[in-house]
Amino acid sequence: MGSVERLGDAPELQAILENAHDAFISLDDVGRVRAWNAATEQLFGWSAEEALGRSVIDLIAPAALRDRYDRGLRVLYEHGPSVLPGHRLELTVTDRAGREFPIEMALQTGTDARGALVVHAFVHDISARHAAQRELEAERIFLQALLDSLDVGVVACDHQGRATVVNQMVRQLYRVMPDPRIDQESWPQAYHLFTPDGHTLLRPEQVPLARALAGECVDGQHLMICPPEGAAHRCLVNARPITTADGQRLGAVLAVRDITSQHRAQVLRDAQHAVARALAEASGSEQAVTGAVAAVTQALGWTYGEYWQVAHEQQVMTRTSSWHLPDRDLEPFVGEQSAVVRRGQGLPGMVWDRGQAEWICDLQADARSFRLKQAALQAGLRAAIALPVRSDRQVLGVLIFCADTVQQADDELIDLLDGICAHIGRYLERRRAEELALDLAESRRHFDQVISQLDDNVWTTEITPDGQLRSMFEGSNVAAVLGVEPPEGVNVGMLLTERVHPEDRAVWDGFRAELIAGRPAQGECRVIGLDGVTRWIWMRGTPRREGGRAFVDGISTDVTERHRLAEERDRMKDELVALVSHELRNPIGAIRGYVEMLLDTPGLTGVQRMFADVIDRTSAHLLHLSDNLLDLARLDAGHITVDARPVSLTRLVRQAVADHRAAAEAKHLSIGIETHLHPPVHADPLRLRQVLDNLLSNAIKYTPDGGTVTLTTGSSGEDADTGEHAAVIAVADTGIGIPSEQYGQLFSRFFRASSAQEAGIKGTGLGLAITKAIVEAHGGTITAGPREGGGTLVTVRLPAAAAVPS
Repeated sequence: MGSVERLGDAPELQAILENAHDAFISLDDVGRVRAWNAATEQLFGWSAEEALGRSVIDLIAPAALRDRYDRGLRVLYEHGPSVLPGHRLELTVTDRAGREFPIEMALQTGTDARGALVVHAFVHDISARHAAQRELEAERIFLQALLDSLDVGVVACDHQGRATVVNQMVRQLYRVMPDPRIDQESWPQAYHLFTPDGHTLLRPEQVPLARALAGECVDGQHLMICPPEGAAHRCLVNARPITTADGQRLGAVLAVRDITSQHRAQVLRDAQHAVARALAEASGSEQAVTGAVAAVTQALGWTYGEYWQVAHEQQVMTRTSSWHLPDRDLEPFVGEQSAVVRRGQGLPGMVWDRGQAEWICDLQADARSFRLKQAALQAGLRAAIALPVRSDRQVLGVLIFCADTVQQADDELIDLLDGICAHIGRYLERRRAEELALDLAESRRHFDQVISQLDDNVWTTEITPDGQLRSMFEGSNVAAVLGVEPPEGVNVGMLLTERVHPEDRAVWDGFRAELIAGRPAQGECRVIGLDGVTRWIWMRGTPRREGGRAFVDGISTDVTERHRLAEERDRMKDELVALVSHELRNPIGAIRGYVEMLLDTPGLTGVQRMFADVIDRTSAHLLHLSDNLLDLARLDAGHITVDARPVSLTRLVRQAVADHRAAAEAKHLSIGIETHLHPPVHADPLRLRQVLDNLLSNAIKYTPDGGTVTLTTGSSGEDADTGEHAAVIAVADTGIGIPSEQYGQLFSRFFRASSAQEAGIKGTGLGLAITKAIVEAHGGTITAGPREGGGTLVTVRLPAAAAVPS
């Protein structure tokens, strides 16, 4: 049995304590046990006899906690139970067997008969309560883990609206969770709750949890959570009130599902479908791009979109289309922008230059400065994305979209917009190809109409890698070249090669060689047609390169009639010249005879003698002219005889220079001779002297006062074909010269260089033609070219000791 010391004059109280079911301990002023009832014996295993008079610390305190409990007991004695909340204390104690368990003590203080302080404590074993609390905590942890594992957010609140349960998904929606004790009126601002447009804040009564607290069941409420520190989330929310069976409202719970990704995917699909529909329904490129810009802008829920088209030939971009929300006034943005930008200028020019997408999350925070930024901020825009529209590696244009709010970079959205840009790029290229095809067809039709009106044959050939000409296009007049249409599939270029006249093979080969070398060329040659008729064909060709391949565009013209007329004209002219020259000689001879007689007549006055001298000089000139014309006629007809004999070339040269020195000195010209060793020459001395006289007279005539004329003789090197040497006569002057393109015509009859005509120097254009005929009659050659330092150099080559045929 337990024992309770006498506690004042209340035997009934002592009996109650002794028989109480709760353990009761009373301590004196130093912590020794003075009362220990039966329930206490049962709880701790110490009998009253063993416990009375002993320190309570020694009896029930675990060894590790005795010092701590001892200090606490002294505080209790010093300050009383008021130091304990509710005069209650939970401790861990140990029984006689060493088993530790939790207890709860209800403490009171008083005094004994001596007036000393005593402490009374009712002790309850709370092991079951702790076990229940641990079980409850385990259940709470289990429930929290279960809620955190869900892919939906869960929030529960008590009947006062204080958040009591929040799972991991909800915490992920906010970087900083709001204070759970805020009132319901502040929920929309604190939790950043907006309507689906992302711009309008929910009213307090629209918040799903508030609706559930009011007793409403909420299913599928669509809202936006837009915290300023993070990304916006689009959500669907269900909410229910929590009510007991008797109708008591305990609180509310909601489940929130983040549908941002699903909504974005749907938006992207809608945008793709809208773009595809806009492109399919458009009648032109501009309408298609405008429809695509509007479709994407609306699908994204953004404010503004525009498209800039690149004009590569001008190196500028032009804004060709734009779209914005009907209720938005974007005049500060759209109106301030230039409709044309260059590469690297503004946002569109930057994207064109770099060829990469540019996402500006916050225009206001962006450190770069460009005109679009200021205009956009003035219009209330905060974010922009610009993407290149490409065809392969070439940028065709730039798409730009702008939003009213800050937009965090989204790789998935960029990928989708890149796909849309690629779709638009393919469409633009396809439309451009179709438009080019129509233009090409129209051009081809017009070209064919023009070609059909021509007598010439227009052709295009490809220069193959092996140097051949392969026909790619032949006009409708190929029969003008070949007489009849060639068989289907025949390579006309190869056919012409086979049918060129043998004597003109060199001309044809040279024409082809120039074209294959990539240079423009022309030439005339005879072609034996498929009908057996030989025609003169004038061919012109211009090479070009296209896509790594070489082509030649050309025209072939039948000039047979021109050649026939030219030959007939030359024949008739020669006959006329010969006839006129022959008929002029007799009257001119008579005039000269009478003039000589007149000059021998005594008594002529000075004026009369002067007139007679003029008639004599003029008739001499006419006689020389007629002799030249007769010489040309005889040379062309082969009727002139060359009396070839060994001649002293040096002596002939010296005589010619001596005879022309007076004329040279009259113009203050320096005339000189340079003779070098040369092989012996067989030539007609009279005709060779005629050659020297023509060359020297021309040199003196076309050299201004104070110039120089030099006649040089010498020997050329060994001829590669004959192995023989040749005698060379060269006449050089410092005269007015001849345009380089006219040297080829210099020895044509009646030709006069433009430089001579511009200088006003008279001449017939026959001397060099006769000179060439004489030289060639001797088996030699004559050439002319520019002299180094200015003037002209004429070179005559005569075969050494060669017999010259009559």
